[in-house]
Amino acid sequence: MLKNIEQLKKADQEAIERKRVRNKEMIAEVEKVNKVALGKKSEKIQKEKNEDLEIVRYEAEKRAREEMALEEERKIKDEKEKEIQRLRDLQERAADRQSEIDALRQKRAFEEGERAARSKEILEADKRAR
Repeated sequence: MLKNIEQLKKADQEAIERKRVRNKEMIAEVEKVNKVALGKKSEKIQKEKNEDLEIVRYEAEKRAREEMALEEERKIKDEKEKEIQRLRDLQERAADRQSEIDALRQKRAFEEGERAARSKEILEADKRAR
């Protein structure tokens, strides 16, 4: 009977040991699965962060391109306005110069008319005097 009790105790101990080993293996498996899951979760979070950064970078580059395009449009508009103003100034100077030339021609024509009239008066006076 003692032998039987010893065998039962030994069998219980072996069963407990097998259960402990099995529990340990299960815990190890659960930890392994958790580690893989955490790794995947971490990778997913990092991927989302990278995607967010890429979106932010893209939007910043897009804004920079749009600002450059607006600046280029403003520059072209300013250059066109300057060219238009330059042409207006040239046109105004040309018109002023033409006005001066016309005024000078008119003055010369008037003076020529006066000279002709005086000359005619002198000739008529000479004719009358003779």
